Amino acid sequence: MGSFFETHRATLDKALEAIKTRDYWSAYPEAPSGRIYGETANKDGLAAFDSYKDSAFDLAQPGTVGQIGEEVSPYGFPLNITYPQADLDVLLPAAQAAMKTWAKADINTRTGVCLEILHRLNQRSFELGYAVMHTTGQGFMMAFQAGAPHAQDRGLEAVAYAYDEMQRTPANSRWTKPQGKHDPLVMDKKYRVVPRGVSLMVGCSTFPTWNSYSGLFASLATGNAVVIKPHPKAVLPLAITAKIAREVIAEAGFDTNLVTLATDSQAAPITATLATRPEVRIVDYTGSTQFGDWIEDNARQAVVYTEKAGVNSIVIDSSDDFKGMIRNLSFSLSLYSGQMCTTPQNIFIPKEGISVGDDHMSFDEVTNALAQGVSKFLSDPDRAAEVLGAIQNPATAERIAEASKLGDVVLASEAKTNPRFENASVHSPVIMKLDANQEDIYMQELFGPIAFVIATDSTEDSLERAARGAREHGAITSAIYSANDEVLEQAEDLMAEAGVALSCNLTGGVFVNQSAAFSDFHATGGNPAANASLTDSAFVSSRFRIVQSRRHAVTVAV
Repeated sequence: MGSFFETHRATLDKALEAIKTRDYWSAYPEAPSGRIYGETANKDGLAAFDSYKDSAFDLAQPGTVGQIGEEVSPYGFPLNITYPQADLDVLLPAAQAAMKTWAKADINTRTGVCLEILHRLNQRSFELGYAVMHTTGQGFMMAFQAGAPHAQDRGLEAVAYAYDEMQRTPANSRWTKPQGKHDPLVMDKKYRVVPRGVSLMVGCSTFPTWNSYSGLFASLATGNAVVIKPHPKAVLPLAITAKIAREVIAEAGFDTNLVTLATDSQAAPITATLATRPEVRIVDYTGSTQFGDWIEDNARQAVVYTEKAGVNSIVIDSSDDFKGMIRNLSFSLSLYSGQMCTTPQNIFIPKEGISVGDDHMSFDEVTNALAQGVSKFLSDPDRAAEVLGAIQNPATAERIAEASKLGDVVLASEAKTNPRFENASVHSPVIMKLDANQEDIYMQELFGPIAFVIATDSTEDSLERAARGAREHGAITSAIYSANDEVLEQAEDLMAEAGVALSCNLTGGVFVNQSAAFSDFHATGGNPAANASLTDSAFVSSRFRIVQSRRHAVTVAV
């Protein structure tokens, strides 16, 4: 059982170093290259995805009472895959029972099993990429990267933090207290990592693996069993994950029910029931603010980690690279049709305009340049199809249409055609102008490719509104463009106080939407958009407790 740890020890050591230096490092290559993953990897991954369609997913686990499934590819066809539907009164006790030997296993053994699961997930990255693509609507490149290697990096990051935290306390110690002329008091003490209990991992519909692997592997590494509850529209990526995890766990000699799948339907959801079951002691949730707040309020028996909705803002004060700024923002607003928790929505610009080098540009000139930039960027059909992907939820398409009534439209959303999938639901961003006093419109999240350019009294006014939006309504990301160092420092202070990550003057190949494992913390837990961060020590440390035992030491007189 220890061989997995030794096999992957070098990877773990690099991950442990990376979370301390915060420099670039990745264990799993993001390029979908045949030289890296094998010349037939793409073809094999697509064939594996195709083999799941129109069939029952093979996952033998206790308490199965039927099959359920309702996934439809946003690219225009049903998957017709069914998954085991579980009796929770059977599944949850099975997960509890599986923890008995897992909790007693040493830290290296559990860590090794997690590392092997991640390794095998990486070998199946093309399969996972196609599964993510056709459940979320992401373009293939994004689905491959975010759904496979980037998600795996986040999982590895969580394992590294868990390993680091569990190693802080030694397994054994001898405690010696001097007693003057008398013999010292001597105690032998043992310290055991004790898991909290069954962990519920609630997946989301847009990033089923990227948003899930941190919680999944943090709980598993710290000794907990994990019940995966996928979103009904995005089950396949997490079903594949569960199947691979169970195979590795069995090979390591543990009970496969350490990882199980609990599926439901949109008509008959089970998340509220699961989250409040007494067996469930940890909940990881990604999704709407309303339901996330409900879980935080009602899952009192569990420690709860949530990532919810937020209102992400950009402040434009000035720019020394206006074209680079427009190119960068055009990509950020278009990527995956804005269906990301990191997509900017509110763009604050002083109504008197901004300085661009030695020139001045009016508010309308900046706004029109942004609209033209997005339009030009998406003018190539192939590029638009890959970057925009497809709309995952019909409600998002309806929201785009309704949003165009909220402001002065400077760029209308267009229904676009995907050259490969004629029935794909593809919509470009809508951009509208608003006045700063219209907070009732822009101080709420409108999920999807919807952006507001907001005229403010000054840069100070812009910063105050962006920071207040994060404090009161939550935000995962924020950004600023300014050629003035004092303005940048002011923005850093305000956004730190608001608990939101800040990006400054992005004009190249890094975008505000993106978050790099081992270096960037995703969310902070410091505002209403999330109560936790992916991934820091606080994300793993409450998933276990240290319980000690002590005995008087047996000393032998010499």
